[in-house]
Amino acid sequence: MKHIISTTNAPAAIGPYSQAVEVNGTLYISGQVPIDPATAKVVEGGITEQTTQVMKNIEAILHEAGYSFADVVKSTCLLSDMANFKAMNEIYGKCYAENPPARAAFAVKELPLGVLVEIETVAVK
Repeated sequence: MKHIISTTNAPAAIGPYSQAVEVNGTLYISGQVPIDPATAKVVEGGITEQTTQVMKNIEAILHEAGYSFADVVKSTCLLSDMANFKAMNEIYGKCYAENPPARAAFAVKELPLGVLVEIETVAVK
């Protein structure tokens, strides 16, 4: 059975999608961009600040669903420029210090709202 996950501690969906969906012990988190849920605006700064906010948003959704970073099995990182990979990876790596998930990282032509990074996540209990 499909269970929709929603929290005010992460940005509200800005389209026809859910923040996350849980099915049979697997949590699928929609791509998170660096929007501060308190202001509903993209955080100021560069890739470090944006990745930090993205990871906070992911953590809030994980927590709302009863998961943690330890339950994450797969991430897909979308970057506006691969030159930002190293800085993104430093922030990302702090959340997955042990037993990191599988991951793919891509440079894409453009991301929503002109952000530098978007990360989608899959977690399993």
